[in-house]
Amino acid sequence: MIIDARGLRKTYRPRGRRAAAPVEAVRGVDLQVAEGEIVGVLGPNGAGKTTTIRMLATLVAPTAGTATVAGHDLLTSPEQVRRRIGYVGQAGGVDENNTPRANLRLAARVNGLAAAEAAARTDEVLTAFDLAGLADRPARTLSGGQKRRVAIALGLVHRPPLLFLDEPTTGLDPQNRANLWEQIRTLRDGGTSVLLSTHYLDEADALCDRLVIVDHGLVVAAGTPAELKREIAGDVVSLRVSGTDEAAPVLDGLPYTREVRADGGLLRVYLDDGERALPHLLAALTGRGLALESVALDRATLDDVFLRRTGRSLRDAA
Repeated sequence: MIIDARGLRKTYRPRGRRAAAPVEAVRGVDLQVAEGEIVGVLGPNGAGKTTTIRMLATLVAPTAGTATVAGHDLLTSPEQVRRRIGYVGQAGGVDENNTPRANLRLAARVNGLAAAEAAARTDEVLTAFDLAGLADRPARTLSGGQKRRVAIALGLVHRPPLLFLDEPTTGLDPQNRANLWEQIRTLRDGGTSVLLSTHYLDEADALCDRLVIVDHGLVVAAGTPAELKREIAGDVVSLRVSGTDEAAPVLDGLPYTREVRADGGLLRVYLDDGERALPHLLAALTGRGLALESVALDRATLDDVFLRRTGRSLRDAA
């Protein structure tokens, strides 16, 4: 494992306010990442994703717990960890008054590359991220997607085996997001391990080999996207019915229903074969004199996983 973290905790104690209670940002996270794997930390804003990544990247000291990162102990050898990782935060770290080429050469030199090697590696990374034509423009003149590619290149210019990405596609349009996904997959295919945080369901589903779902500083589920969705069911029928409280036990008692959950005024019915079961669901409601207002049949999603584990929708929580 390139990351093996056990029981990571982070408690912030407010300063200057005696009555203020400590804030438990991370409350005991176990997390493993294999070599050449993309692992996503999925959760709403404030769930503890960024704090977890910043602890593993040596930017924040854990209050408790242990971790080995890139072959070194996080607590006793943080300087050795730093030499073997790349980190791209939400702000990106790009000096907008400098060019991408100058940004990359500086990052390479800071990370120990000799001048000639830094120049060669800069050219290599500019080409890999389709930035060669923009290499000598001030970074402030680049688009958001171009700046984000420069930021990720900064995290990789010294060839780290492990890359941390905190919300890598926030603020990007769909085309730039898709292009960045391909860049991240290419890194994985080349042997780089990636740990990223996100609150985008489609990103987590499409990009990550495995997921850790975090809520209120705790891991509430872990596994591949397919495994997590299979735990719920194959299909989800969403119903709006007059008399939700009366309808829920009717549907929950049917033999092909795995689970029924209320989500506000919506009933979500989890089952394996939605197309075959749907007529029976509707017949059961009609038989009890319950009026149907709307119905939708969908495949189970990561949002359904989050709803089951936390009692709320990730889209609403984010």
